[in-house]
Amino acid sequence: MRAYVALAVLAGGADAFTRSAMAPRRSRTMMMSQTLKKPAAQGNGIGENIDVEQMRPRLEVEWTQIKDDLKNVFGLTEEELAKYDDISKDDQMAGYEMMQMCRQFENACNQAYMQGNIRGFMHLDNGQETIPAFVADSIRKTDIKYSYYREHTHALASGVDPKAIMAELFAKETGTCKGTGGSMHIYDKDTFFQGGWALVCEQLPYAVGAARSILLDRKLGIAPPDDDRMAIVFVGEGGAQNGRMAECLNAAAKENLPILFLVIDNGRAINTYTMDVATNSDVFAQGAHYGVPGVKCDGQNMVDVMRAGRAVTDYVRGSGPAIMQVHTFRFTGHSPADPEHERGRKFEKKWARDNHDPLKLYEESCEVAGEEELTATKKKVMAEVKEVIAYAKTSPEPPASLAKELEFPDAPDTDYNTKTVPDTAAGITTASTDAAALARCEEHIVGLKEKAAAGQITIGDAVNLAILEEMIRDPMTTIHAEDLQAGSSYDIPKLTQQTFGTLRAADEIIDEGHFIGKALGEGMNGYRPIVELMNTNFGIYGMAELSSAGNTYATTGGQFEMPMTIIGAGGTAPNQALGAEHSQPFHAYVMGIPGLKICTASSPEAAYGIAKSMIRDNGPGILFLPVKQMKSVKGSVDEGVCLPMNKARVLHKASDASISAGKAVTVLTYLHGVKESLDAMETINADGNDIELIELTSLKPLDMDTIRASLEKTHKIIILDESTLSGGVGATVSALISERCFDELDAPVRRLCMDDAPVPYAASMEKAVVKRGSDLIEAVRDAVAKKL
Repeated sequence: MRAYVALAVLAGGADAFTRSAMAPRRSRTMMMSQTLKKPAAQGNGIGENIDVEQMRPRLEVEWTQIKDDLKNVFGLTEEELAKYDDISKDDQMAGYEMMQMCRQFENACNQAYMQGNIRGFMHLDNGQETIPAFVADSIRKTDIKYSYYREHTHALASGVDPKAIMAELFAKETGTCKGTGGSMHIYDKDTFFQGGWALVCEQLPYAVGAARSILLDRKLGIAPPDDDRMAIVFVGEGGAQNGRMAECLNAAAKENLPILFLVIDNGRAINTYTMDVATNSDVFAQGAHYGVPGVKCDGQNMVDVMRAGRAVTDYVRGSGPAIMQVHTFRFTGHSPADPEHERGRKFEKKWARDNHDPLKLYEESCEVAGEEELTATKKKVMAEVKEVIAYAKTSPEPPASLAKELEFPDAPDTDYNTKTVPDTAAGITTASTDAAALARCEEHIVGLKEKAAAGQITIGDAVNLAILEEMIRDPMTTIHAEDLQAGSSYDIPKLTQQTFGTLRAADEIIDEGHFIGKALGEGMNGYRPIVELMNTNFGIYGMAELSSAGNTYATTGGQFEMPMTIIGAGGTAPNQALGAEHSQPFHAYVMGIPGLKICTASSPEAAYGIAKSMIRDNGPGILFLPVKQMKSVKGSVDEGVCLPMNKARVLHKASDASISAGKAVTVLTYLHGVKESLDAMETINADGNDIELIELTSLKPLDMDTIRASLEKTHKIIILDESTLSGGVGATVSALISERCFDELDAPVRRLCMDDAPVPYAASMEKAVVKRGSDLIEAVRDAVAKKL
């Protein structure tokens, strides 16, 4: 069936695909020129009716026309389509009850917001209730659901307890996320409802990663029998103009993922009329370029949306990705605080409520139940919602201590050497991996260990060794990278895809945000993804996804762990000649993201041990490696040993004599600063001075105990920092030392950090921006001489 669709696209191109999808609906283009009568009080003020453009006429497309599209574009036969014609009375009444539940729930939310019981941002879904009716009808409990900030009704339709949803909005401990998420962040592990994401379109790659987890389950032999699960992701037609949509359609098509892109087309991108900013709002046709079929239907017609939904979800379960666009009207503004000043919006909403309310339209056209039965259903729902509100009001607030408890899934002092894998892990790895490929990998591992034993393993090879060992040990470990097949720039992912295949080791398009997002979706569904960044500065593309990865455990109330490891070469070495873009202190940029553990390593031993620990950690972490020393610095590793992720490393202790003479200085540094400091030590000692050299292998959490222990001896401290004067790592460390170790200081903390100017390419200018060993020598002299 998928082959049929792809051939159709190749034969006629994207235009042919669009024509095929649009052919039954030519009347729609004529409808766009409709005008509606607007009362004179809103027009010229002289008692006349005037013509005003109605920007969003209803999309009145019949089921017969939708069937034609499903036949022409999806390749379904008349016989296959016939089973979707009839929606039973029970199913229609269930759909109507779900629409009423969503309407009454949202009305109650609006009232509670005005009363001050719900705070912050809230986004209501009134007018779009046919979508949750379809979701409740066709999407199963075990299907994985990803939504955005207007997700209350999607959660209701997915089976999430209404009381828990409302309690979450009321910021109560009995809420879905214990009051940590709020209106925009509803999660429920039991029903696989995985958000509620506040940044527009960020949910798209997460859902793609979730769909990959379904295929991974099947590959590893851990999926349920006769598994036909799917993922569904909700997105607005305005948000779908985001480039993430194209990337995710490509990914879904490339791996034939079981995912439905459900496009909620209400004509508004926040409040802006979508056609003002988008050349083409027919998102369902975007899939033509990738061979992903799409269909568009009238979101005011519950029965037709349920029919189309059944057909499309069956297709996704059996054949692969699809797009379903539902043309709706949103009766409320973007949020209750909506000023309604945008063009035509206030009149448009009133017109839509009066003429195209999906509940009223169903009640008027219903052939399976009378007014009495429909009224009874509405009263039943209203009584339930009343109980929901009472439950939320009387539920307790969460304790203040919960916030800190949810910072990290694993405590900072976790010993990762004690972490085990299930007894079935080895068997799963063997059964799911080609024997010859696994043998070649194990032979490669032996070679790396021989290099390590000889003290000749590089930092890149040490991390490669750690990754291969962990992927063999735990089949739930995956990896994503650019240029992965070739081993990337430093051989970090070498042999991963050749050994474990394209699902566990994915070669990615060149957009870090996209594949960090996919890794996040895998992490929420039982996997332990690694993301290798060829250069950590490329992670700038993924700041939104990194931020959400850090927030996920806390925002979900501890329901979803996020075992994601980001590894890459970065930092700013003296005279590295890479220019400003490749010399940015990305490690400083991410310091403010809550929930991230941030580590560095300047040696093969540290890189190997910390990488293994980070992969086993149940929260997100980033390991920064020195970009200019990935191949030049060689050493050994402590085979099989995981190093702590919360401890600094004392690389050199100051002599007792220098301490007694007041000529010892504590030096904190990391990445390239370690080699600069070691190289400078001979000159420092020749001056009659000494340093206590501490490598900050953990930037967050910071090891203040080790820093204080050194300061208690030296009482002087210098930070050789690879980040900027403003907002850098050194600024944070200096502030903490001043706050917590002030009594131990004989002089102010001295920072040797990058200037705020961009790092130049020319060495003559670069010296003025990037600090190095020669600067440290002078700073130690000044500290000992008490020159401030």
